Amino acid sequence: MRIRRLSEGTVNRIAAGEVVERPASAVKELVENALDAGATRLVIAASNGGADLIVVEDDGEGMAPDDLLLAIERHATSKLSDDDLTHIATMGFRGEALPSIGAVAHLAITSRTKTSEAHAVEVHGGAVEGPRPAGFLSSGQSGTRVEVRELFYATPARLKFMKSARSEDMAMSDVVKRLAMARPDVAFNLTLDGRQVLDLPAENELFEGRLKRLSRIMGREFAANAIAVETGREGLRLIGFAGVPTYNRANAQMQFLFVNGRPVRDKLLIGAVRGAYADFLARDRHPALALFLECDPAFVDVNVHPAKTEVRFRDAGLVRGLIVSALKHALHQAGHQASSTVASDALASFRPEPFAPAATSFPSGAYNPAYYRPSQELFDASRDFQSPFAPAARVESEAPEPPPLAAPLGAARAQLHETYIVAQTADGIVIVDQHAAHERLTYERMKRQMAEGGIARQPLLVPEVVDLDPAEVDRIATRAPELAELGLVVEAFGPDAVLVRETPAMLGQMNVKGLLQDLADDLAESGAALSLKERLEEVAATLACHTSVRAGRRLNGEEMNALLREMERTPHSGQCNHGRPTYVELKLADIEKLFGRR
Repeated sequence: MRIRRLSEGTVNRIAAGEVVERPASAVKELVENALDAGATRLVIAASNGGADLIVVEDDGEGMAPDDLLLAIERHATSKLSDDDLTHIATMGFRGEALPSIGAVAHLAITSRTKTSEAHAVEVHGGAVEGPRPAGFLSSGQSGTRVEVRELFYATPARLKFMKSARSEDMAMSDVVKRLAMARPDVAFNLTLDGRQVLDLPAENELFEGRLKRLSRIMGREFAANAIAVETGREGLRLIGFAGVPTYNRANAQMQFLFVNGRPVRDKLLIGAVRGAYADFLARDRHPALALFLECDPAFVDVNVHPAKTEVRFRDAGLVRGLIVSALKHALHQAGHQASSTVASDALASFRPEPFAPAATSFPSGAYNPAYYRPSQELFDASRDFQSPFAPAARVESEAPEPPPLAAPLGAARAQLHETYIVAQTADGIVIVDQHAAHERLTYERMKRQMAEGGIARQPLLVPEVVDLDPAEVDRIATRAPELAELGLVVEAFGPDAVLVRETPAMLGQMNVKGLLQDLADDLAESGAALSLKERLEEVAATLACHTSVRAGRRLNGEEMNALLREMERTPHSGQCNHGRPTYVELKLADIEKLFGRR
């Protein structure tokens, strides 16, 4: 076997496969170069998902003709002045991006400094032309314009692995958004196929300016529900904003983490966030946040992945502890701590209070709040309302007999805050969360109907149009046949909207917009990793959540008891679809201990 050296062109194309995986990778490298050059405004444009054209123009310090030639050579960079890889303070440092792009595409770079005229250099599949004089910017101005045409034309095999233009557009948009979050002091403008996607003016780098930039990217709802995070420890500084626990999503796509201004997807940081919110969110719900960790460049190694999206810390425990403690402190200050609903914790939280009887006397037979008992009307059937829990056909009686106390969940006695059902059992009481309970029951009924041949649909009199992000529209439209099996008939309505034509007949009224938003998140989280059956079950769970009896709805006695009886007949009714308990049972003996009776 003879060993030979690969040609320079082959080496460059191999390197390009690691650095430039897709058009979004090229955009990331070019934007990072512009930021390192001191740009205050960036204009990015692309067509056909970046396969035909990518343009990045900045107002940075620019390059002289000699620097232009060096910029397209492998491992030539201005970022490392002393070859020290332990103290990297710039976004780029390897000197691989431009030569890698030039090896697989038509690359043209036009640049000028404040003291030199504009020059251009071109690279076509590794072949260099120039530099030559070019008309670019007026005298006294500096900046660089990079054009990439026919990406991967020199490596046709790579073209076969590119996704749709829409998918590549979403990836490029995501890259620009993440870099824009880290640099609110820089203006960003992104245009895709002639359509302006982002237009972000420069903001100050203080908290107010950073929050403005985040709200333009993550949405105004995030800004309204965000808590400021700012802390420091042993040379580390953590700043940013975290959403309150009630503002959560079905996946982690609204979590943005940065280290020294570099967007990262690091397991350590993601795990720290999950740990901080563990006491506040169900395991399948994820907070929305943007956190920026600043540290000495020597404390972190960014040279562990070709795309520089993973990092290693000298003291990982210190970083994790800082994030967890900072988030928990912020959530505590916001006053949104979640409490456990298990019976033992509920009993432990009870404290006896001294009771002083009111001086007011009540005439005989008058209403006295100290001795109030729910009236018989709680158990009277409503003649004008069809219960969603009871069978369709009912036998009316003048005085329906209350359910026996011996039933596992007892007999309903009252409804508190139009949310919680209080039932009396033979040896205690049960408190039921009506929404969580009905969510599980609805889900189980949907599963039974699916097993029996499908869910009946009802057409909407006026189809409803729901605005979503283009990526979310794609996910919903792709799964339209599966959603139809669940009784939800939808179709794409332009690039950023979905039209809902039919809904499951058994579910009645629903918040269609919120439902489709969660469905899009659920589909993004599961993707193709789940089987069709598993995906259908996940979607059914989301449908059940959005169409169950809501907290805040008044129920009569018959409805409450019907809910309890169906819970007793339904498997897994002790927890909702998100893993939270649907009821808490308190034994009479434990209650008597609270009052010193035992």
